[in-house]
Amino acid sequence: MRISFTDERNQTSGALAVFALKGKTLTPSAETFDARTGGAIRRGMDGARNKGDKGKSFELLAPANVDAHRILVSGLGEAASVTVQAAQSAGGAALGQYKTSGEEQVMIFADALDGAALSPAEFAANLAYGALLKSYSFEKYFTKKNENHSRVSVKRLVIVTDDPKGAKKAFEPLEKIAEGIFLTRDLVSEPANVIYPETMADACRSLNKLGVDVDVLGEERMAELGMGALLGVGQGSARESQLVVMEWNGNKGSKKGPVMFVGKGVTFDTGGISIKPAAGMEMMKWDMGGAGAVIGLMKALAGRKAKVHAVGVVALVENMPSSTAQRPGDVVTSMSGQTIEVINTDAEGRLVLADALHYGQELFKPQFIVDLATLTGAIITSLGNEYGGLFSNDDDLSRLLSAAGEAEGEKVWRLPLGDSYDKMINSPIADMKNVGTGGKAGSITAAQFLQRFIRRGTPWAHLDIAGMAWADSENPTVPKGGTGYGIRLLNRLVADHYEGK
Repeated sequence: MRISFTDERNQTSGALAVFALKGKTLTPSAETFDARTGGAIRRGMDGARNKGDKGKSFELLAPANVDAHRILVSGLGEAASVTVQAAQSAGGAALGQYKTSGEEQVMIFADALDGAALSPAEFAANLAYGALLKSYSFEKYFTKKNENHSRVSVKRLVIVTDDPKGAKKAFEPLEKIAEGIFLTRDLVSEPANVIYPETMADACRSLNKLGVDVDVLGEERMAELGMGALLGVGQGSARESQLVVMEWNGNKGSKKGPVMFVGKGVTFDTGGISIKPAAGMEMMKWDMGGAGAVIGLMKALAGRKAKVHAVGVVALVENMPSSTAQRPGDVVTSMSGQTIEVINTDAEGRLVLADALHYGQELFKPQFIVDLATLTGAIITSLGNEYGGLFSNDDDLSRLLSAAGEAEGEKVWRLPLGDSYDKMINSPIADMKNVGTGGKAGSITAAQFLQRFIRRGTPWAHLDIAGMAWADSENPTVPKGGTGYGIRLLNRLVADHYEGK
């Protein structure tokens, strides 16, 4: 979809979107179209019981005296409440109304809002950003003959604003973030016969053209380094496991260590010998959502030339049952030297992350580490699909992540860690076991396991995103399917607190 900004208001076509504020106060463009249609907008608002409240909308079809097929009138609520998120949601909702309607062009009239915290340029840019995020659709495998699928029809989005140059400038970094989100959505949406460790490593290599240094470790190098925890998970698969380090140094003058992001990349998770039930197993193609988010984040940071030294580490494996697969009861030795009794081969993500976390700390001395993983079903039981689970050894990092999540609409909820939970993963024959005692506090004991691989003094946060990486329903900026959750959150964390430092 091509996006442009203009101050030309007379050339209208396709579908139009205008706005109303609380109390039936129309924006200037809405007033203009109301006059040209003989008051149809205000009459329509009365009939739809729409008083400009946030999220309320109605549509005029084939409006008289307007060279357009339809006009969408959306409520924004109070002008003072129009935040960045609200603007993005409004843009996404407008695009979503016409995404598969047959319309090829959508025009959104981004009039200045008296009393709003956003400038006209910011308002217009965020309307465009929200619409762009909503425009995503994974249509790769639909054939032209498929009549049961409504294809995306919108090809052009025009944002009408008094400050097109300012809006375009404000939109440029947002567009780069969206490109990172789309990469993640693509990776998560692809089937496991297309995305597996080697091809996902290739996706990392594609970031070279943006200036990202990429190093890919195969099984031979990982064996030499002693990564028994990671390699044990992948030993039942014909696909070779990979570990990838991506480094973007946009702040070469800094004397501080990099910020580090680590992702779980189980490209398909059968559960291994502790095999999962057949129902729903096809969804385990997105068990690499944490790694996908790290790859997308690195693309976003490099794409917008972020002034930060950032490192992304992704551990890529396929968890399959076979005659060579890891067994319950096996003991593996991690790169850190700590031994792990494998009680359940379906608790594999923490094994993969253990070696990735240790290796990342060996290579770099990061300012902090955030890992992302679709780690436990228990986090969905706890938080549903509203919040990512946050576990951390550092109050300041937790606070910054929570604030960034609220600002971007990718919310996190902090859960506890503690000695009593840590004791639940003690093993009678090894340093630890990979699941807790009695199946209790599953998300917490998984986080306790990861914490054992974090060096003392290193701020660390674990984001369990099992409920957030995939969406069965949509919202104004996130279609169904792969969400790209985590990229906006972590980009905001970096932009607000770590760039240029």
